Amino acid sequence: MSDCCHTKHTPRSDELKRSVERRLNRAIGQLGGVKTMVEEDRYCGDVLTQLAAAESAIRSVRRLVLQDHLETCVVERVQQGDTEVVDELMTLLKQFS
Repeated sequence: MSDCCHTKHTPRSDELKRSVERRLNRAIGQLGGVKTMVEEDRYCGDVLTQLAAAESAIRSVRRLVLQDHLETCVVERVQQGDTEVVDELMTLLKQFS
């Protein structure tokens, strides 16, 4: 069995970490802005636009992490004959829909 994901520890490249951090910081900033907008009774349409931007930033993080998971953990486990990872992946993908 692969140590990559089975032990819930996955080494990630510095580039991926920087990209995820940058995108998460963007989403956090956008959510902070939404909080302020609600506190200030800003127009609903503007709040919804900012929420959509935050969701988009989070989706981009999810895509990056999913791609890394597929290219590393899933490939490694399938190459080792562990096809249970496919069921695990399907469970993850169901959470996105």
